[in-house]
Amino acid sequence: MIDILQKPLITEKVTKANDKGVYGFIVNNKANKIDIQKAVERFYNVTVASVNTMRYAGKKKVRYTKTSINRGKTASYKKALVTLRPGNVIDFYDTM
Repeated sequence: MIDILQKPLITEKVTKANDKGVYGFIVNNKANKIDIQKAVERFYNVTVASVNTMRYAGKKKVRYTKTSINRGKTASYKKALVTLRPGNVIDFYDTM
């Protein structure tokens, strides 16, 4: 079994959406919506209403120094926005 939930998203935009019952997670690239829903329900003991996923491709980065050019790429990842049913709340600081 793959590790589906890698880490929760704690950004300003997602934190504002927490009041509406929407929580963000960085998930495994191979995980589908059903796997994500089951993992969140099992780990946080809540009921999930819907799951929206987005894939982000890694961006190319170039760093110029005095003597050379370093080329690289940021990591690609998959983000999931999970909407909970009314009355369910996830407290990330309580589960750590």
